[in-house]
Amino acid sequence: MKNYFRFEERNTNYRTETLAGLTTFLAMAYILFVNPQILSDAGMDMNAVFSATAIAAAIGTAVMALWGKYPIALAPGMGLNAFFAYTVVIGMGIDWEIALFGVFMSGIIMILITLFKIREVIINAIPAELKYAAASGIGLYIAFIGMQNAGIVVPDESTYVTLGNMTSPTTLLAVFGLVVTTIFLVLGARGGIFYGIILTAVAGIITGLVDMPSAIVDTIPSLAPTFGAAFTGLMEVEWTAALTMQLIVVILTFLFVDFFDTAGTLYAVATQAGFVKNNRLPNAGRALLSDASATSVGAVLGTSTTTAFVESTSGVAAGGRTGFTSLVTAVLFLVSLFFSPLLAVVTEAVTAAALIIVGVLMASALRLIEWDKLEIALPSFLTVVAMPLTYSIANGIALGFMFYPITMLLKGEGKSVHPIMYVLFFVFAGYIFFL
Repeated sequence: MKNYFRFEERNTNYRTETLAGLTTFLAMAYILFVNPQILSDAGMDMNAVFSATAIAAAIGTAVMALWGKYPIALAPGMGLNAFFAYTVVIGMGIDWEIALFGVFMSGIIMILITLFKIREVIINAIPAELKYAAASGIGLYIAFIGMQNAGIVVPDESTYVTLGNMTSPTTLLAVFGLVVTTIFLVLGARGGIFYGIILTAVAGIITGLVDMPSAIVDTIPSLAPTFGAAFTGLMEVEWTAALTMQLIVVILTFLFVDFFDTAGTLYAVATQAGFVKNNRLPNAGRALLSDASATSVGAVLGTSTTTAFVESTSGVAAGGRTGFTSLVTAVLFLVSLFFSPLLAVVTEAVTAAALIIVGVLMASALRLIEWDKLEIALPSFLTVVAMPLTYSIANGIALGFMFYPITMLLKGEGKSVHPIMYVLFFVFAGYIFFL
């Protein structure tokens, strides 16, 4: 085992790698409770999604550990699960089974573009500013959902949204969660978000706002309600040209967000671990294939896109340098399958703080956009602001991708725009104006 993971070469040992794996797990364990809650809003069985989340995370992370050999953990990604539930299923009216098929296809396409080494072409085609804007916009979108779940933001007939009743018990519980989570993170606690959820749930139980769980440990929930639904749903839907076009846009959006989220996370973790040499990342193809495979496997199990988690940097900071770190994290995700009864205490008010904090972390990419250049600032701004205001990640990406070629042409820099961007202009224009 030591030789396989090259412990001596990377100056590490079993104790360090095990602690690093535990640190990574604690930093991202919140997804076990947040993901089922979000996807249940799309009509999916919460218990089945819990199992799908844990198993998809375990499989994806294990593949990354044993084949990619990187200390990177995977799980259903934040932002993509919100897009799945609120934009695709609720907003577009697409059945969640068909949406799962869209996730599956995005994973297959990811595998193909990685195998045929088209990855670099796509990365170079889309300007960095739009990538930053997309990440930041998703952050605002997630935070907006978190504030809604907390009751901090509520509907209003005159202004569309307004400040909620801040004296409401459930809103106060959510605010408590936001405060304690912030304290954990500011003090440098690796699993701050997870600890915040635990303390908020305990506070909810003590105050009577959250029901006491019937048990702590139980049998593993069945996958039957979601397993394979990505394919059985294809036979039950009435296909139309509009639905087909919608599904294409959905697949492209899943692909786009996952593609750059994975690339960015992989590079960030590898840089922190000291793996990047001469601006090149060794074994990057295997790492990306591990991620793409996890997406397709997760869709079959019954969850939204499975992707690399930037929380893996916490494990690297704790000393993790090999795939053994990820292997430990994968085992812990399997163990977590027995703790499904805790889903009962993780209400929307309990997880609201996690959504808001994750939104803050994602929005940090705003600082990388060149706001003094209007030809860049306008499409970037539209990408960012349209996501929360139209309640759709796809709408934000579509508007940004449409306006970027226009502003660059007006600036006289149309030749610097990659042809792929012009193709995407027409794809997203058709989506906006005809769907």
